[in-house]
Amino acid sequence: MSTAAKHDPDVGYEPAFAAPKNACDTHFHVFGREEQYPYYALDLRYKPPYEPLEAYMKLARRLGFERFVFVQPSAYGFDNACMLDAMAEVAPELRRGVVHLDETKPNDAVLGRWHAQGVRGVRINVSPVRKSEAGFADHLRPKIVRTAAICRELGWHLDFLLPGWLIGELMRTLRELPVEFSVAHMGLYPAKDGPKQPGFQEFLRLADDGSKRCWVKLTGIYRFSHDPSFVDVKPFAEALMAKVPDQLIWGSDFPHLSFHDKVGTIRLYNLLGEWAPDAAMRKRLLVDNPTRLFGFA
Repeated sequence: MSTAAKHDPDVGYEPAFAAPKNACDTHFHVFGREEQYPYYALDLRYKPPYEPLEAYMKLARRLGFERFVFVQPSAYGFDNACMLDAMAEVAPELRRGVVHLDETKPNDAVLGRWHAQGVRGVRINVSPVRKSEAGFADHLRPKIVRTAAICRELGWHLDFLLPGWLIGELMRTLRELPVEFSVAHMGLYPAKDGPKQPGFQEFLRLADDGSKRCWVKLTGIYRFSHDPSFVDVKPFAEALMAKVPDQLIWGSDFPHLSFHDKVGTIRLYNLLGEWAPDAAMRKRLLVDNPTRLFGFA
């Protein structure tokens, strides 16, 4: 076995079910060469790999995905160039993007250009491993409010990556948001504590408040589960499908930063088949729901 194959966690796996027509991967990243796209984040948790669009598309074609939502990685800060350049290589009707934005310096011309390029959301990203910190939620709240106002003007949504404790502290703010918003990685509640933990139950109530503004990404399960089989994630997925099946979307989180040599995209895709054995439910998650949220034709 070659060295490359030895470190490819998808070796030995094949897609367990056929993706429905117009299936969408709603959360993945691309990384260019460092000399062309330098990193700006000062608190890098990882050294970003070289993972260009062609590497991702090879895998996406194998799975049968036809629509794509690029998500700006934290490593590039507010410089969205790598992502936007990669988006330009995909047909406009098949692509959407979620950017990072300095909400204190909105530029109408730039925002308009981004919208024309397919951007439909702004990401607010807090490290999944950040520990509870007094006053941090109050510090973040003005950024959320200002960004939501910008998104409302553009018809975009907010895209959150927040640890579960922070979602709890921001619950009132999230309930009052005037725009749709998505929450990555099922809210990042510790899988070992099960779906009945108070934080996740409060999150379910937020998603199921009747407004249908809160979307949940079935992504990044290796970031909140320590079970090598991820069996402890299935009850969370089932609880979400029972409550808000029309507000759930799936994403690969390619290239699985910090976990790239342990977790493969095909294996994660196959787990979706275990969570949702019904093809009609999978069509909701992979086609119908992302079509509505991201405005695909």
